[in-house]
Amino acid sequence: MAIRTNRLKEYREKKGMSQEKLAAEAGVTRQTIISIEGGRYVPSLELALKLAKIFKCRIEDMFGI
Repeated sequence: MAIRTNRLKEYREKKGMSQEKLAAEAGVTRQTIISIEGGRYVPSLELALKLAKIFKCRIEDMFGI
């Protein structure tokens, strides 16, 4: 199954965060954030949970199938 909804970039920009800052907070590389936003990489459950915690939202609000 593929992710059809990916609102990571929207959440990041709404919070005024750079890809680099988000990557540092999530403990991943900037390239990982770029790949997720571009739909080329599906985040692990652990990473999706970290991202949801950073943006204070549910995983389902950020990603959907």
